Amino acid sequence: MDTPVVLITEELSPATVTALGPGTEVRRCAGTDRAALLEALPEADAVLVRSATRMDAEAIAAGTRLKVIGRAGVGLDNVDVPAATRAGVMVVNAPTANVVSAAELTVGLLLAVARNIPQAGAALREGHWQRSRFTGVELSGKTLGIIGLGRIGTLVAQRMRHFDMRLLAYDPYVQPGHAARTGVHMTGLDELLAESDFLTVHLPRMAETAGLIGFEALQRVKPGVRLVNAARGGIVDEAELYAALKEGRVAGAALDVFAAEPCTDSPLLELDNVIATPHLGAGTTEAQARAGVAVAQSVRQALAGRCVPEAVNLRTGTVDGELDPWLAFTEQLGRLFTATAAGLRGKLLVKVAGEITGHDTTALELAALKGALGSVVEGGVSYVNAPLLARERGLGTELVTAHDAVSHRSLVTVSGALPSGEVVSVSGTLDGPGPAGRLVEVCGFAVDLALGGSMAFLRAPAGPGLVGAVGAALGGVPVDALQIAHGAPAANTGDEVLLALNVGRPVPRELLDDAALRIDATRSWSLDRAA
Repeated sequence: MDTPVVLITEELSPATVTALGPGTEVRRCAGTDRAALLEALPEADAVLVRSATRMDAEAIAAGTRLKVIGRAGVGLDNVDVPAATRAGVMVVNAPTANVVSAAELTVGLLLAVARNIPQAGAALREGHWQRSRFTGVELSGKTLGIIGLGRIGTLVAQRMRHFDMRLLAYDPYVQPGHAARTGVHMTGLDELLAESDFLTVHLPRMAETAGLIGFEALQRVKPGVRLVNAARGGIVDEAELYAALKEGRVAGAALDVFAAEPCTDSPLLELDNVIATPHLGAGTTEAQARAGVAVAQSVRQALAGRCVPEAVNLRTGTVDGELDPWLAFTEQLGRLFTATAAGLRGKLLVKVAGEITGHDTTALELAALKGALGSVVEGGVSYVNAPLLARERGLGTELVTAHDAVSHRSLVTVSGALPSGEVVSVSGTLDGPGPAGRLVEVCGFAVDLALGGSMAFLRAPAGPGLVGAVGAALGGVPVDALQIAHGAPAANTGDEVLLALNVGRPVPRELLDDAALRIDATRSWSLDRAA
């Protein structure tokens, strides 16, 4: 297997490269050099970027080997996530790496805008000692309105509580219990704007939040309010903020982000009551190291073919250590289901039973779907694009859980109905000695074979000489294990039996057809070793 190539397009901490591990080949190019980026991408299995590299649809299409894009930070404005999803490319970021740094910067900007610290320092450097000109206001006893009470907003609230501020927050997605535990009173946006002496913004930029603090909002603010935005540019309408600052409705603003970046020519920068910094929210040594390491670890998982629950274009629920081996096993069951059903049908039912239901098994539904699609869809199928490919083919999925696993502590069954109404099913378990999973049921026939490698199946009328006839037909194909299984009474298998074989290499179709002919088999199919 070739060593995966990881392309790093911007400056990242040395700890990031270390976290990638020795099993990768690290290459570098300047992500802002478009030609160099497009030239380097075709040989990359993964790419690590920050905010300056534009991974749009063109770049993703150029990365024909790409499995994962890692953004060492929070925002994904420079990554076309829908295009990556269509291509089956996982997108991972580090949503919590910079939360402390961003919260601390917000606190710093609040103090700076309250006391005019940067302006006073600049005047002093120019030779002016102007104490009265830079008279500020205290934070103690004032009301802070926090717009967005997510991770960063919560950290800001916790810190500003110690400044003896009254804390209000607006966030329609936060439960009141969380706010109460943080010491924050939840309120509507209008009330928050009208009562706050200071405002901080902590929202993602999306259609619903773009321009949220615009003309109407700035007309409703408490006169003399001071505003801090260290979240995302475009949430605050910069033209309307400029007008409000000029009129005095807003006494001051501290901005770390702008609608278009880099920004050096905004009219806001000409105002004495505006403090501006060049998007420093994540600009600490600690945040950069955490972001790089977190993304590198996710990239390693993705390159190993594992499900990465933290990926932004992957919704799998929690995948803990005990569930991890079930993912590959359930994917194998999905592959076997498609081979058994001779294609895909309208709905894939994934039933999970027994002790494993104590975990979040959402990811197993996705694993079964990935396996089921793998052998019938041209191009790569990944955890990322499997749902999209299924929708395009009219294939639905359903996950069912049951706490009783009958004769097994844990059991996974993948099933679906053929156009004739016949139900096709395959069941397996990881119970028992050793790491190998066991196949325990196929279409109502009870079996006990290792699930993995290459397998062959023949469904035929019961009778003597079946084993000898099949062995003669397969010739030199090594048979590691063979079972003749009788169906359960309720399985509607009649007088038929199922011959299930573990074989040392894939069985050529012509040999399997010959075996089927010799025993009058009604159906025959095989499962080749997974690539």
